[in-house]
Amino acid sequence: MTESSVPDIVRALATDPDLLPLWEAVHERLCAGAEPARLATVTVAGMPPGGVAVLRTWLDTSTRRRRGNSAIASTGSRTRVPLRELLVHLGLASEQLPVIAALAVGRPLVNRALARMESTAVRGELWSRIETDLAVVPRLARRIRASGVSGNDIEAIARQSRQLRSALDEIRTVCHAEAAPLTLAKLAHDCAGDPHAFDLNTLTGRRLVEAVAELYGEPHPVRPDTVRALLAKAGILADRLSTAVLVLNVQATGTGIVDQRLRLGGGPMSLTLYDLTVHPPNFQPSPLLVVENPSVLEAAIAGGFSNPMACTSGHLRAVDHAFLQRAVDCGVPLRYAGDLDRDGLIIAEQVRDLYGARLAAMTTAVVQRAGDRPSAVPLGELPGTLPPGLAAALAQTGRVVFQENDVVLDTLLAT
Repeated sequence: MTESSVPDIVRALATDPDLLPLWEAVHERLCAGAEPARLATVTVAGMPPGGVAVLRTWLDTSTRRRRGNSAIASTGSRTRVPLRELLVHLGLASEQLPVIAALAVGRPLVNRALARMESTAVRGELWSRIETDLAVVPRLARRIRASGVSGNDIEAIARQSRQLRSALDEIRTVCHAEAAPLTLAKLAHDCAGDPHAFDLNTLTGRRLVEAVAELYGEPHPVRPDTVRALLAKAGILADRLSTAVLVLNVQATGTGIVDQRLRLGGGPMSLTLYDLTVHPPNFQPSPLLVVENPSVLEAAIAGGFSNPMACTSGHLRAVDHAFLQRAVDCGVPLRYAGDLDRDGLIIAEQVRDLYGARLAAMTTAVVQRAGDRPSAVPLGELPGTLPPGLAAALAQTGRVVFQENDVVLDTLLAT
């Protein structure tokens, strides 16, 4: 019904402020799934006296008035209105109720019961589709279902399911045919039309890893290097060339390609995940200092530092884990130094706990020597696992101690 075709009586009823609570109650009942023709009475909360008076004027006959039995019964703040009788009195059909309610409330009617039924049906179709797409990895399918879905996510999850099915089909084809491996970006491009669709920091990428682990009967990997090792087992290569560890003065004793490069020396060298997994070097078991920031390597070069050193550049990536594990396997004693802030301290704890490294230049003495204002950056929250003395010294300065601080550089490069 268009705005111009609304009857005057309907417009008058809808715009009467005294009757607004009645139409709000009708609107709620209709949205809950009630059919207009079956809506005989409605209970209204907060009906103003003016509205009650108008309704009684229309519906209370002379006989009712003499008997004191009003058609509009009010108890406390609730008023019972005989809606069907009201429509008959006004000469309106029940089909006019949705028009009046929508005009009065200012919102269209939405049948929530029908919407719930439709939503349930759509979800049922989605779960059925996921179970079909991911039939070879039923545990993952169950986890996706258990995580739930909102209405806005249904299409995204269905699309993700199709992409994972296509990827699993491709992985099984590659493995069965013993074909050349695919990069993760190539797999994503071919299966999802986007080279970044399976990036490992995305939900779809993580679910792909879960699917591959289930497909191969492997435990779900946690460390980034074990994630990539699992994918490599399935013929999928992730980030083998895009990230690297910087090494300086590191010697090798093997005969492989990377060993030969290391023996040539001549300055800092990058070791990629490809180098460390395809041609793993045999590191000479000399003590190795591992630092967080490349600037420390620059300072080492400038100062003629001749001892082995490596830089992992911040939070540990797959290539960093692979490098540190290889060093441990070769019997290399590790020392690790990072910035004295929350992230640097957390990284240092990981390297110590996972690879047995001793921490260097991350002591109470270094903080105290750095002075009251070692940098301009506020310290922020610290990990709760710090030694009390170090935590107290850092809290007293209230500033981050970076590796570029002269005290830290002198401490690291003195040996």
